[in-house]
Amino acid sequence: MSLFPASERKRRSARFAKLTVTWALLAFAGQVAGAGDTTARTEPRHYVFFGRDRARIRDREFLELRAIAGAQLKYLWRELEPREGVYTFQPLLEDLEFLERHGKRLVIQLQDVSFDSSLTVPDDLVRNPAFSGGVAAQFEFPDDDESQRGFGGWVALRWNAVVHARFVRLLDTLGRAVDGQIEALVLPETSVGFGSSGKLYPKGFTPAGYAEAIRTRMTAARRAFPRSLAIQYANFMPGEWLPSDDHGYLKGVYAHAESLGSGVGGPDLMPHRKGQRAHSLSLIAARSARVRAGVAVQDGNLAERDPTTKKRVTVEELARFARDPLRLDYIFWGTEEPYYSRDVLAYLRGLDARGAKR
Repeated sequence: MSLFPASERKRRSARFAKLTVTWALLAFAGQVAGAGDTTARTEPRHYVFFGRDRARIRDREFLELRAIAGAQLKYLWRELEPREGVYTFQPLLEDLEFLERHGKRLVIQLQDVSFDSSLTVPDDLVRNPAFSGGVAAQFEFPDDDESQRGFGGWVALRWNAVVHARFVRLLDTLGRAVDGQIEALVLPETSVGFGSSGKLYPKGFTPAGYAEAIRTRMTAARRAFPRSLAIQYANFMPGEWLPSDDHGYLKGVYAHAESLGSGVGGPDLMPHRKGQRAHSLSLIAARSARVRAGVAVQDGNLAERDPTTKKRVTVEELARFARDPLRLDYIFWGTEEPYYSRDVLAYLRGLDARGAKR
């Protein structure tokens, strides 16, 4: 179900065609645009991604390390709006007040997708027929074999106009409460697990319609948060696989972010993964200087190995990659152990010792 009439879709399609530039697959060993510039890159701002483990903002070392600018915390749609039109922001506001009191900034990740059996949307969104079920099942595909699919979680019907309108009301209400006080709002990743054949697409879903819906919610988030940064995590898009099968869906998201003055980013700082390099990482590296970007170091990232050296990646290597070629404004460090306590905090202590600014 499209969010716009045919005439508006045609106008927007023409606009995005003008915005689209030639995006080359970037070889990160010095072929990134601007790689010849030897000017030292600015240190990204370091945040800790505590996710839903929000009580950890009270951890002593997190509060004391000057190199840590703040926390990225995850709030489920169902937590902030337990019933239609009923908003419960008090826990979020308490987290914000605590962080402010300790000189830290808050980045909100507003979650409408899960990767397990848990629901992130309000119960009535699922029960009320007006919302067409509210969510769609995602799948995992061993060896890309759809016949061997397994359940992979739930995602809100982002492409459904009624569900979209309700999500926009949440954005608007939350923006009135905290815009300008938080560092940024993050909309979760664009990737969805529906396969590539089309046989598992939910009712009303098309890749082109989904791409349009993502751009539309980006516009809504930017409007709701004119003073804080609105970041869209854009890693992969259904219906294409770059660089060989390119329909402009992911590139359109990045072009739209630039037109809005929004931010971009994604989960997984994984420089050795071909998929990430061909999609989000290359587009982040090629963005214009006016577009801010942040990437999360998720579970598993620090267990990756360089396929050439066979050695595990280090925090220092990821930080260098974040500075150049990605030119990140934000790194959101996850708390997976033993890497967080042993490696990430040690690296941030070193920044403190060298007097790094937040």
